[in-house]
Amino acid sequence: MQVYGEAAKAIKDAILRSQYHAASFVNKEQLSLYYAIGKYVSKNSRKGFWGKGAIDSISRLLHEELPGLRGFSSSNIKNMRLFYEEWSDVINRQPLAGDLDIPTVIAHNEIDENLLLRKIGESNDEFKWSDFFAISFSHHLEILSKAKTLDARLFYIHESAIRFWNKYTLRDYLKADLYNHRGVLPNNFTSSIPNSNQALKAVKTFKDEYLLDFINIEELDEYDDGINERVLEKAIVDNVKKFIMTFGQDFIFMGNQYRVEVSGEELFVDLLFFNRELNSLVAVELKSGKFRSSYLGQLSVYLSALDVNVKKSHENPSIGILLCRDINHSFVEFAIRDYDKPMGVATYRATKDMPERFRSAFPDIEELKKLL
Repeated sequence: MQVYGEAAKAIKDAILRSQYHAASFVNKEQLSLYYAIGKYVSKNSRKGFWGKGAIDSISRLLHEELPGLRGFSSSNIKNMRLFYEEWSDVINRQPLAGDLDIPTVIAHNEIDENLLLRKIGESNDEFKWSDFFAISFSHHLEILSKAKTLDARLFYIHESAIRFWNKYTLRDYLKADLYNHRGVLPNNFTSSIPNSNQALKAVKTFKDEYLLDFINIEELDEYDDGINERVLEKAIVDNVKKFIMTFGQDFIFMGNQYRVEVSGEELFVDLLFFNRELNSLVAVELKSGKFRSSYLGQLSVYLSALDVNVKKSHENPSIGILLCRDINHSFVEFAIRDYDKPMGVATYRATKDMPERFRSAFPDIEELKKLL
């Protein structure tokens, strides 16, 4: 009996592995099939011998031959044709030998992870085929119907894949035109803020870099990081009106070194604002040097404390912004993506940080005062 038990366990493990494997590849298989059918239908309906109403007739015959078949209505077969026609120009593959009859097309699995996109290298060097296969056919149709450029389509495919957007969340971001409104500020807003409209507002609210022309860079460079951050904070507090004008609209300053107590421990937020448009507290942490991943953990704790002890019941969750002297955008995007608190990382510059050709484009303050 022990032998039978071991056999049953071995077979069960094999079944589970097979089911997992099938689930992992079902999307790829479906997209490959739909692409192949789309190609076959396109070749015959656009330039071939099929007459008017052919797709309707084919759909009806399929349902007669395979009762209960789903996904092969005439409208969906036309969607398969659209899927092929929209992607065929950028999918690079060696032509199949012989005629492109549908059994040959499907047998060769038109979409394969080894295929390359001619134009993707120029458009998006981070695109992966795994992103393409990670989203459903319905997702692809939404993207094809609303996003008209290759760059935009790759953006929505990638975001849908890594953020696990359902079709309706994707539709919201397409409607809001997230691709054209997104900033270059590294952030995790679309994954950490459930409401897509609120996430889009946050994306549009914050810039990736702020010009703080009231900071004395020479003074800032005299000390170590801890003292520099206090010098930077004092400069901002002393010029808080200018800072808010630089930071954006609808910000209300609530204080610096804002104290929050959690379980007997004191936390001090460098700068705390409230944004009326976002209806959120905004914690700003100042760093005088280059971004470090540990800063995100500190900021995340501050946001949790603010949400529990300061945020009003009608307000949205608090948002955090790290303001650093220098960052590696790609590294920040990597470091921030798994945090569930909404955060972004921006840089700041003083006028003297800027190249001479840019500094000379700014009017002299004294001359400007005379003109006014």
